[in-house]
Amino acid sequence: MRRLAAALSLVLCTSPAFAAMQAKPVEWKIGEDTFSGVLVFDDVNAIKRPGLVMVPNWMGITDNAIQHAKDIAGDSYVVLVADVYGKNVRPKNKDEAKAAVGKAYADGGATLRKRVSEAVAVLKAQDKTAPLNAAKIGALGFCFGGSTVLELARTGANLAGVVSFHGGLKAHLPSNGVKVNTSVLVLNGAADKSVPNEDIVGFEKEMDEAGADWQLVNYSGARHCFAEIENANNPPEDNCRYDERASKRSFAAMRGFFAERFGKED
Repeated sequence: MRRLAAALSLVLCTSPAFAAMQAKPVEWKIGEDTFSGVLVFDDVNAIKRPGLVMVPNWMGITDNAIQHAKDIAGDSYVVLVADVYGKNVRPKNKDEAKAAVGKAYADGGATLRKRVSEAVAVLKAQDKTAPLNAAKIGALGFCFGGSTVLELARTGANLAGVVSFHGGLKAHLPSNGVKVNTSVLVLNGAADKSVPNEDIVGFEKEMDEAGADWQLVNYSGARHCFAEIENANNPPEDNCRYDERASKRSFAAMRGFFAERFGKED
């Protein structure tokens, strides 16, 4: 028995550490402004995998946002939780979040587009420190973040695809003939009061004129924030409410979309 115990002890002491989900801070600069995001990936192996820029809701980088990134990453993706406000801008409540969004759109979203485009470049540069295939990059976002990744698509960026969860659909800048080169998936709550039907009609027209490969899915009865479980206890009358059925379906749709896009050889 002593020999067996000693052998087991030796095996345990010499076995490699179990793989773990990593959440590493990443900083970058745009001009004089510093931004601070979080790189999330499972270090289970060194196999290169696609990357996703994830833009959180208007509260920015929070514990909830990082947890969403971990759930999405699994062992399939490297995810950069993108900071588009600035390192020292971390809203503590809805009023501060609203102010941060207003500032981000102060010039119609031109600055916001530059910031999310730079986040893509930052993610691609992580291929030396994470198991990332920098040739396969996509983006997704929630609420304000969903709107932001649509702004990224409007720049003509060459990505595998972008996914918007309950994001706004309005374009804040003229298209100036720019083509949308990335595939677009919009996951929308049919009962979301912040996305009226005229916005949906306008978005569809805009995407057609931009030559986009686009899809828009409406989830019946779902409101704003339907994919974010942290909003499950919001008041029944609140437009921002978690919807379990719509959430499950939307994440399945997102995974199927990226599986198709990253599996496609262009």
